[in-house]
Amino acid sequence: MADRIRLGMVGGGNDAFIGAVHRIASRIDDKFELVAGALSSTPEKSRASGEALGLPRVYDDFKSMAIREARLKTGIEAVSIVTPNHVHFAAAREFLKRGIHVICDKPLTSNLPDAKKLVKMAEASGAIFVLTHNYTGYPMVRQARQMVANGDIGKIRVVQVEYPQDWLSVEQDFKQAEWRTDPARSGAGGSTGDIGTHAFNLACFVTGLEVESLAADIQAFVPGRQVDDNAHVMLRFQGGARGMLWSSQVAPGNENALRIRVYGETGGLEWAQEDPNYLWHTPFGEPKRLITRNGAGSGDASARMSRIPAGHPEGYLEGFANIYSEAAAAIVASRSGETLPEDVIYPTVQDGLKGVQFVSACVNSSKRNAAWVKLDH
Repeated sequence: MADRIRLGMVGGGNDAFIGAVHRIASRIDDKFELVAGALSSTPEKSRASGEALGLPRVYDDFKSMAIREARLKTGIEAVSIVTPNHVHFAAAREFLKRGIHVICDKPLTSNLPDAKKLVKMAEASGAIFVLTHNYTGYPMVRQARQMVANGDIGKIRVVQVEYPQDWLSVEQDFKQAEWRTDPARSGAGGSTGDIGTHAFNLACFVTGLEVESLAADIQAFVPGRQVDDNAHVMLRFQGGARGMLWSSQVAPGNENALRIRVYGETGGLEWAQEDPNYLWHTPFGEPKRLITRNGAGSGDASARMSRIPAGHPEGYLEGFANIYSEAAAAIVASRSGETLPEDVIYPTVQDGLKGVQFVSACVNSSKRNAAWVKLDH
């Protein structure tokens, strides 16, 4: 395909889980071609991973990659940053200042000052910046967002969102656990940064509301752990809605149990990531109604995100691919100077800033005995 977007990758070597996910997602709709990478923190591992993937160009580090690719006539147009959190800022900076579009894993950065700087850099560069909050790409999440916007459940009153896992219930000794529980690499937030940001983003995405303030009680239950592994957060939204957010990585029996419930004046909606093709709608005083992906009652917003007929499961990889496809649409529009369609609503660098503000506010609130902390938008 001649017009595929030339893509580079920072991080995501042979032993990295999320790098493979990004590569699969970028290929599903055949809109990207991975042609270059700085895939590991050491030159040897980077070269070995690049050779295994058959990349035309492999670099020892992301800075030399950014410099070289910007000079090539057929250099990369976009880069995926899939490193541990503490590398996001420095890597994104090198590509943004050379006008290369950025697709970055969440959270945006490991600390709030860097997040604010990165927003300014992204805006000054004119480059597209996409944050991979992949759950916003699920068809029935788009369905829920559309129904809220259409007023199908009335004015929002209550938002309940949770994201429990169990994989860090005991001290773990492998790469994914090592960096995610190290504040020097993950940032001050543990579960709040790793999965709480997903729950926070989902609540805002579905409802269209901003969180004005929060009160958080966060814990590190595993002895010796330096970042939180559990958080209970009360939320106050614009317009008077109230919410609660629970993120935990020490909840045995939960694998990836992201779930949201939204209640308005005239009805409610429920969606669970582990059963992603179903959305429950309950008009007040009536029986629950099941809306299925591409099934009866689903609308245009979910149809745009679907590839196959109703009854066939779509989920994690396809949701990721939808974010990549929307990134591609934004990059193509940028090439030609065209206006991006309103229904292309990928997560932006601003969404990334809000996520880091959420983590910072949770940590600050908990230190102050769950005091209410305002989020500065």
